[in-house]
Amino acid sequence: MNAPTSWTADPLDTAQQLADTFALTAAERDKQGGNPKYERDLIRQSGLLGLSIPQQYGGQGSSWNTIFKTIQQIAQADSSLAHVYGFHHLLIATVQLFAQPEQYAPWFEQTAKDSLFWGNTLNPLDKRTSAQQISEHEFIFHGDKSFCSGSIDSDILLCSGFNDAGKLLIGVIPTARDGVSFLGDWNNMGQRQTDSGTSHFEQVKIHRDELLLNPGPLSTPYSSLRPLIAQLIFVHLFLGVAEGAYQTAIATVKTQKAWSKSLAENAVNDPFTQKHFAEFYVQLEGVRLLAGKAIATLQAAWDVGESLTASQRGEVSIAVATAKIAATNASLNITQNIFQVMGARATTAKLNIDRFWRNVRTQTLHDPIDYKYQEIGEWVLTGKVPDPSFYS
Repeated sequence: MNAPTSWTADPLDTAQQLADTFALTAAERDKQGGNPKYERDLIRQSGLLGLSIPQQYGGQGSSWNTIFKTIQQIAQADSSLAHVYGFHHLLIATVQLFAQPEQYAPWFEQTAKDSLFWGNTLNPLDKRTSAQQISEHEFIFHGDKSFCSGSIDSDILLCSGFNDAGKLLIGVIPTARDGVSFLGDWNNMGQRQTDSGTSHFEQVKIHRDELLLNPGPLSTPYSSLRPLIAQLIFVHLFLGVAEGAYQTAIATVKTQKAWSKSLAENAVNDPFTQKHFAEFYVQLEGVRLLAGKAIATLQAAWDVGESLTASQRGEVSIAVATAKIAATNASLNITQNIFQVMGARATTAKLNIDRFWRNVRTQTLHDPIDYKYQEIGEWVLTGKVPDPSFYS
């Protein structure tokens, strides 16, 4: 593989370097599944893992616009790597929102210094992991967690368990902590290199100062920005995949003759082909504009900080839900219908072009889009903004 020998100072240029490299092997690696260790190490080397870490801790302190754009760029080539890379930044944000600087400062400093990759074993819907307090300063996490994207080959884990009172406790631990293991059982039709399988906690010790207790999960309007960041990661994941499929279709059609009944000689001059591409373009432009609006509202809320009101948070949730619906629909439509313009030869297994559709079809099921419609419809008719949860 022709890996970059040096990295630029511009994060967007760096993300493009990564995307160009990942594109060379994305189709074949999708077939293989498993852990993309080499590619994850390239992300480590690129310096992009420090984008969301504030400058005072050694990171770049980049804007959310820059972070989301890098996710989008990588997703154009490889949505699995964009997924785990995006979740890394989500987990960094989670700690900022759920904890205080005196707690997370050393984690951020070490992450920036050593280019550490954060992995996810949070999944608040899976309650199979218990959190038992065994002393004043120590807890035991025990059980399984499903859908743990990016957990394998991570350096730090965000983990969670439920105590006897049913309260969710979230901790930050080294992935190499005794008792942590991964089953490697992720074998789904899409997002095949996200390592989103099961993690197992066998009497894992969690220290009190590793738990995110102040202000804790979703306890304030500001801390409740966390799920909206997650949803915007998905928006840019879907948008990037759709753009990648779109560009693949353009490159393919430019080399093709028109259908035998067409009055045009080349496919690019066929009016029906042109109509399809016009529809793709309009859908993509709509998502880009809505995503840009959602980013702007999120950044403004992020900058307000702890004094963010529930009403201000609600404005972000509506903007994000709107972009999520548009990105879901556009990505599914484009990744399915590119075959209408590329023709039967594009379905060969060697090209593996169906991975674009399989990836967005898999990831768009993360949480039901019907409930995004419900949230927006309720807001339109009653003015009520969505209640904060881990999915809205």
